[in-house]
Amino acid sequence: MKTNAARLLDGLLIPYKLRDYDVDPNDLAAETVAAKIGLPPEQVFKTLVARGDRNGVCLAVIPADTELDLKALAEVHADRKVQLVALKEVQPLTGYIRGGVTALGAKKAYPVYLDETAELFDVISVSAGVRGTQMFLAPADYIRATNATLAAIAHSK
Repeated sequence: MKTNAARLLDGLLIPYKLRDYDVDPNDLAAETVAAKIGLPPEQVFKTLVARGDRNGVCLAVIPADTELDLKALAEVHADRKVQLVALKEVQPLTGYIRGGVTALGAKKAYPVYLDETAELFDVISVSAGVRGTQMFLAPADYIRATNATLAAIAHSK
């Protein structure tokens, strides 16, 4: 099944691979996904939806084994402060459900901030837009497809 994210990459002629995994609705943690697809958690990126006090909604894409640095995100998004949006807002804002959120093919082209550690890898993994499928692509291609800004926005748990 082609997702909106896959169709977007196809249209941009960006190479990618899809990898399916078994979904446990009680454990949607990115670290669990990393283990299921056989990649280290620092190479699997989760997409979080945040809202700044000045510039509105943005997407933060950080490694599975890290936490979002809200102050750093606020700084790069030119806000005084940012907060993660409530879970009930995620689908109306992005078109995706928890565990399947991606900046690729989201309902609206929100600003995307990708943690700078993505550049350490030849390939990163992000959600393909549905639970149970991850997408593998080069960080530079992800940046091109999402118009992402690289920034230090994550810290260790």
